[in-house]
Amino acid sequence: MSSAAEVKVMLSAAFKEAYIVLVPEFERSTGHKVVTIWAPTVEMMKRLKGGEIVDMVIIAADSLDELIALGKIAPDSPVDLAKSGIGVAIRAGAPKPDIGTTEAFKRTLLAAKSIAYSTGPSGVYITSLFQRLGIADELKPKVKQLQGVPIGEVVACGDAQIGFQQVGEILPVPGIELLGPLPADIQRITVFSAGLHVGAQQPGAAKALIKFFTSPVAAPVIRERGMEPG
Repeated sequence: MSSAAEVKVMLSAAFKEAYIVLVPEFERSTGHKVVTIWAPTVEMMKRLKGGEIVDMVIIAADSLDELIALGKIAPDSPVDLAKSGIGVAIRAGAPKPDIGTTEAFKRTLLAAKSIAYSTGPSGVYITSLFQRLGIADELKPKVKQLQGVPIGEVVACGDAQIGFQQVGEILPVPGIELLGPLPADIQRITVFSAGLHVGAQQPGAAKALIKFFTSPVAAPVIRERGMEPG
């Protein structure tokens, strides 16, 4: 290996739990240092479109495609890292309403006092799902869409009775429980991918990090945190 490099990575919270376990091992094994910039998806897109340069971006695949079209991400660089479904969070110890079917899910939402979701990929989908299910108008007075705030924390402190986020973002939050994933017929699987910025200063080290994230070492770490590799 050539001299150690400093790799600058920008990513959203969806891949965070696996990332914070895997990065130290990558640093130990390669000598490279990883500098992390956490930002919500909406903010990431704004900053990258505005000209901010990093070595590597981890974001939902459709957002990465948009950045490629805008000339921000190298078109031959994207690699899928993990797949995630959307989960439903409730406060720990709270009654567990039925979300086993789409009809039960609708009844539970209509009966809920307050609902929270993010501005990230899960929140964008949930907004459209409420419209598709024909309950958006009825839910509007009790819905909160929040940017940059972990939805699990909002549920844990009692500011929302039900929260939606990627399963991997719900599992580590104290004070809440994963009620379950969305019913299968209305579930949305999001693929989170990594890509190299066209202005990357350390493309070699960034490629090595992507390779590490897709290695056999990484797969069980990703699974344990509520996602599926690749």
